[in-house]
Amino acid sequence: MTRPLADTFLARLAAAARQEQFLAVVSRDEAMARWREAVPHAPLLPETVPLPEALGRVLAADIASPIDVPPFDRALVDGFAVRSADTDGASEAEPRRLVLNREILACGVAPALTVGPGTATPIATGGVLPRGADAVVMIEATEFEDGPEPGIALSQPAGPGRFVGYAGADMARGETVLRRFTLVTAREIGMLAACGLAEVPVVRRPRVAVLSTGDELLAPGSSLAPAKLYDSNGAIVAASVTENGGLALPGGIVPDDEAALEAALNGALASADLVVLSGGTSKGAGDVSHRILSRLGQPGILVHGVALKPGKPLCLAKAGDVPVVVLPGFPTSAMFTFHEFVVPLIRALAGLPAREEESVEARLPQRLPSELGRTEYVMAALSRGTDGLVALPLAKGSGAVTAFSQADGFFAVPATRAGIEAGETVRVSRIGRAARPPDLMIVGSHCLGLDRLVGRLAGRGVSARTLWVGSAGGLASLRRGECDLAAMHLLDPETGRYNAPYLTAGLALAPGWRRLQGVVFRAGDPRFEGVSAKDAVSRLLADDAAVMVNRNTGAGTRALIEGLLNGARPAGYWNQPRSHNAVAAAVAQGRADWGVAISTVAKDYGLGFLPLTEEHYDFAYREARRDEPALAAFLGLLDDEGLAAELAGLGFTRAGA
Repeated sequence: MTRPLADTFLARLAAAARQEQFLAVVSRDEAMARWREAVPHAPLLPETVPLPEALGRVLAADIASPIDVPPFDRALVDGFAVRSADTDGASEAEPRRLVLNREILACGVAPALTVGPGTATPIATGGVLPRGADAVVMIEATEFEDGPEPGIALSQPAGPGRFVGYAGADMARGETVLRRFTLVTAREIGMLAACGLAEVPVVRRPRVAVLSTGDELLAPGSSLAPAKLYDSNGAIVAASVTENGGLALPGGIVPDDEAALEAALNGALASADLVVLSGGTSKGAGDVSHRILSRLGQPGILVHGVALKPGKPLCLAKAGDVPVVVLPGFPTSAMFTFHEFVVPLIRALAGLPAREEESVEARLPQRLPSELGRTEYVMAALSRGTDGLVALPLAKGSGAVTAFSQADGFFAVPATRAGIEAGETVRVSRIGRAARPPDLMIVGSHCLGLDRLVGRLAGRGVSARTLWVGSAGGLASLRRGECDLAAMHLLDPETGRYNAPYLTAGLALAPGWRRLQGVVFRAGDPRFEGVSAKDAVSRLLADDAAVMVNRNTGAGTRALIEGLLNGARPAGYWNQPRSHNAVAAAVAQGRADWGVAISTVAKDYGLGFLPLTEEHYDFAYREARRDEPALAAFLGLLDDEGLAAELAGLGFTRAGA
């Protein structure tokens, strides 16, 4: 050994002796506690990016749809728009003949003609349902009849709503369709595009500087010299950073030279949110990173040495506001400690949840029928039941872009089975390994106020999933143990009370807020001027040209409508969409003249509004579970003053205010 080389080697040995104090092994829990206390594991500030660049990012705010999706009632098949009443009794033996209107409703064509009694209009899949029609018959169920008045013969009846996709059935205007901290994948990109959004707010990706240290290292692709190794740690760490939501800033290989490493570290600290080195963390003569870290800024080294196998030499530090991790040099040790200590930080900074398993077993609460001979893949949301996970099949059809977003995964029904029985266990393949069941499952009737409440819950670390199946459907789901809360506004006609009369043993009611229900109509319609809502409806029931839009069976609004009609079945009665937004869309677009909806929706659509009653939008839950943390947090928020202010801004009044 030459004298200069020997002097350098001896100097490194002396330095190693001086830095011995840094290698003080602590337990894994102690190391993690020091790390989390010094380094906030919280999302970075948001930034707005063009829609294509949002892929793989995390939403920084709740996203509400600015439009209804679809924006109009539409045909789900190629066929003919008809009045369902005209098809009653149709059969092969006694077909019903309908005269064809002189227009064809292709996609993108606005209807000009009304479907009157005894007529039908040809319509393509996705075409706008014309005024007067409340169903679509498939072209395969008809025979064309030529003549002076061309027509079709129907061989089977079409019930109200048959092959009709209602406005807002997929996403309603103002509905929160994606929540803060949602990972944006291709399916979310589709949802955002369907809403017409060109830019979205996302959590900024953490910039992670990745450095490899060691005189023995070479970059992949170079010629391998004696006593040299290719640097695999740098590539693995950079890929893992990207895989977990970060933006890797490769810094290359830095030699075991104190000045060179200090310069590289200073550059990394100036440009990154987190710095990760591999190598240079043991007691070897060439390991100089500890001396450098001790003088780059306070608090300096937090931990050097953790009781892990592999991974004992791990070093955790912080220079000013930037955390620094020095991983062991051996690849196995480096990746073990990286995933244990660094991955949770990167995911937290990026707004991502912790990693979870890729598939889980869950119980199916109700029988699910299926078609023999075909393998069926069923999208499902996961909920926590009393005896484990529950898989709730999503009922939205193939035209809905929200089904993928609301699903935690999917399971298969084999082609050899006609269904899966209630209580059976299915294996749910997860969509995204980071997904997890929500802390709360809320099922029932949608409300913008509930969107605001759920957003506030998320700010407190409580996740919630919402499924909109109507008030009665939500209550049924709660009774079966599939959800934690039922959102409802069910009027009991006999007592005139909302919600409480429908509770059964073991259920309790949490008062929510009040929403003003009323008759909605197009502004300027003289039939609604100067009269009350009830008088206006009475007048319209005597007008054969007036068309209403109803609500679906099980909706809280339906009982109110039936009271107004008093047994009447006017034109449009069988047009029964599932949301306030679909009602407003039908009236605003001229397919109906009136309906019943809440004042907030009427305002959003620029409609006239005649008040009927102040309905109660409340929440049912199981009394025995009241003190569970997530449910208790939800119930506590009902008295939150900030929420009350948001509700007032929506036109709602908090219960008891």
